[in-house]
Amino acid sequence: MNDRFIARQPIFDRRLKIFGYELLFRAGPENRFRPGQSVADDVIVNSTMLFDMQTLVGHSMAFFNVDEAALRREVPKLLSPKKVVLEILETVRPSPQLLDICGALAADHYILALDDFVDEPKWEPLIPFIQFLKVDFRAAAHDLRARIADRYLSRGIHLLAEKVETEAELQDAKSLGYTYYQGFFFCQPSMLSGRDIPTSKPVCMRLLQAVSAPELDYHLLEDLFRQDPALTYRLLRYLNSPVLAFRAEIHNVRHAITLLGDREFRRWVAIVTLVTMAESKTPELVKTALTRAYFCEELSAPLRLREDASDLFLMGLLSAADAMLDRPMKQVLSELSLSPEIRGALTGTDTRYSDAFKITKAYEAGDWPSLSSIASKIGYAESEVPERFLSAASKASALSA
Repeated sequence: MNDRFIARQPIFDRRLKIFGYELLFRAGPENRFRPGQSVADDVIVNSTMLFDMQTLVGHSMAFFNVDEAALRREVPKLLSPKKVVLEILETVRPSPQLLDICGALAADHYILALDDFVDEPKWEPLIPFIQFLKVDFRAAAHDLRARIADRYLSRGIHLLAEKVETEAELQDAKSLGYTYYQGFFFCQPSMLSGRDIPTSKPVCMRLLQAVSAPELDYHLLEDLFRQDPALTYRLLRYLNSPVLAFRAEIHNVRHAITLLGDREFRRWVAIVTLVTMAESKTPELVKTALTRAYFCEELSAPLRLREDASDLFLMGLLSAADAMLDRPMKQVLSELSLSPEIRGALTGTDTRYSDAFKITKAYEAGDWPSLSSIASKIGYAESEVPERFLSAASKASALSA
């Protein structure tokens, strides 16, 4: 598996619940095409035979790009029609033979989508078989987005806005009738002006500050937990869960610190407070933050930063704090006692931790050139990234389920 790279990007419905994931594939560190084989062939074969689909998408739909070669070889039939959406790439030529192939897939209950749709006349013969149109919000102006909505919503086709990166673009898509959204808007603050933090979040921020201090102040920690009974309940419920498999029940904060030790207690508080602060957000934001945290921690060994594993974990976890609190990252970090390495990496300054964060973001986005460049610069075995990332995603899913 080490020479196969699959990243995923979430797709949300109107309630901002996960509907599916688009799987982004790269053949290996060299990223070369092999004669006679399509990228679509590879992503379908490897996702079904090398990777755990349950880990990749859970109970959600999996979106696969399919090119003309894959369609002609009937490669999509390796996949169950109940779990997938087949994205027909814009490079496909809608010939009579392709129309027959797509018609047969639709008859077999496969869900078909057109990728990077710009409403060209050549696609009209395929429309009767299509259930989704994906519109690139980076490439399509508002007038084109609106024209597509006016023409196709009445025909019962779902519109999916992709590369939605801001709250304004999300609201534009919703107002036009687009019902599915893909992009990293959920990792961005919805407003970057100062505003009060909602009730309970100040306690969470003070807890984060307390566990990021060089020495733990046990009396302060116990006092903070007493201020928020609901948070205390969540923390104790988590510690008593099968995930941690403690034999004895944990009844108070001091007992928890004793059993866990300082390092694990800091991690525990960081996780649960971040989850609490993200309550009003999509659950995918929590999963993203946890995945980044575990992945950055995994990178501590290959980056020769073993002694900094806890800091790398905290850096990954805090990387979505601005979106959770709807405040600028610098403002969020100014309220926490953090190392200059964490603070710099999260605000764009090069530190010893920056490469770990850059690798994380590159793999998350399927930005293979950037991933290769960073790995080469630091002498990191790039082939190890997929397994490490999937391990992190699996741990995150277990905690955020």
